[in-house]
Amino acid sequence: MYAVIKTGGKQYRVSQGDKLKVESLDAEQGADVTLSDVLMIGNGDDVTIGSPLISNASVTARVVEHGRGKKVKIIKFRRRKHHRKQMGHRQNYTELEITGISAG
Repeated sequence: MYAVIKTGGKQYRVSQGDKLKVESLDAEQGADVTLSDVLMIGNGDDVTIGSPLISNASVTARVVEHGRGKKVKIIKFRRRKHHRKQMGHRQNYTELEITGISAG
């Protein structure tokens, strides 16, 4: 069984036992989180698609850790203009472990 969920403006295909890094969530480490924005649930040939969400469906997950991603370097350069700008960015993330999928 798998589900397609939406969190942090992105969509993820998850199954029970998967670990994934999502945008930072406001939850303590080790806490259980319920994700209610379920777009699709599939179980073999049986597929349920929401319009846009499936009512009463949810995915439960456990917060494994919070962290920061790898550094992304941003360089802006204009040739022959004596212009160079360099920046970096590290995005915060929350790592989740999927514990269950409920079709409702």
